[in-house]
Amino acid sequence: MIRIREAVIVEGKYDKIKLSGVVDAPIIETNGFRIFKDKEKQRLIRKVAEKRGILIITDSDSAGFVIRNFLKGIIKEDLIRQCYIPQLKGKESRKDKPSKEGYLGVEGVSDDIIISAIGKSGAEILGEENQSKATGNEITKSDFFDLGLTGKSYSKDKREKILKYLGLPTYLSANAMISSLNILLTKKELFELTEKLI
Repeated sequence: MIRIREAVIVEGKYDKIKLSGVVDAPIIETNGFRIFKDKEKQRLIRKVAEKRGILIITDSDSAGFVIRNFLKGIIKEDLIRQCYIPQLKGKESRKDKPSKEGYLGVEGVSDDIIISAIGKSGAEILGEENQSKATGNEITKSDFFDLGLTGKSYSKDKREKILKYLGLPTYLSANAMISSLNILLTKKELFELTEKLI
């Protein structure tokens, strides 16, 4: 497992599952080409990029490069690190046949290849001495319950109010919201914001 400062941007859920076992960092899916029309997801990625930078890891096929280039067009260049996986012929085990271009996607390459590619990307690799999450400053499900953001009949409305205020996608589930807030806010800031808005 490699811990990096940047948030990781991937194409889809299988890439996210793969990367979750390799990288200790927030991972956001573009949902393939849906990112082109999803203004809320674009705003989320821009906010995350401004807060901690992003590392783009897409498949090495032409579709992956189209998504990569789109992201380069909506985010300041100095906030982006590019991670390229090599073009390897093959087929993911969950698929019946290879992709159109015949290359393995992010989900199909080995952990070692991904770690090596991240090492070459310029991403900021963090050591154990930098683990700020150990301070107990991470927003948890318990905090959401304490703030009435889960477990109450009005919780969804409260979450939407906070998401709108922060310019984040209002369709985020409670778990996805916790992940996003942990990138953007401290626990103290969330408590202060909730008190201010609600």
